[in-house]
Amino acid sequence: MTVNPGFGGQRFIDGSEDKVRRMRARIDACNPRCELEVDGGIDAGTAPRVTAAGARVLVAGSAVFGEPDGVAAAMGRLAASVAGRPATAVS
Repeated sequence: MTVNPGFGGQRFIDGSEDKVRRMRARIDACNPRCELEVDGGIDAGTAPRVTAAGARVLVAGSAVFGEPDGVAAAMGRLAASVAGRPATAVS
């Protein structure tokens, strides 16, 4: 949804938040309890952008499994980014 389909590790396509926002509005008109999932280029920088646009389920592959400091630290950064607080190390 936020990258060109085909392979992992792609950069988030700027402006994709508008697509997420439009989809959230359509979903809310039919079934507001429906979860909107976003996959593609999700990291600590893009996660807050798509959640602000209405996404509630995020798929992050390279941003989690490709980080040299490990999965727990990467997940901590993602969680902190959408919670609006500074990232801290996760033990």
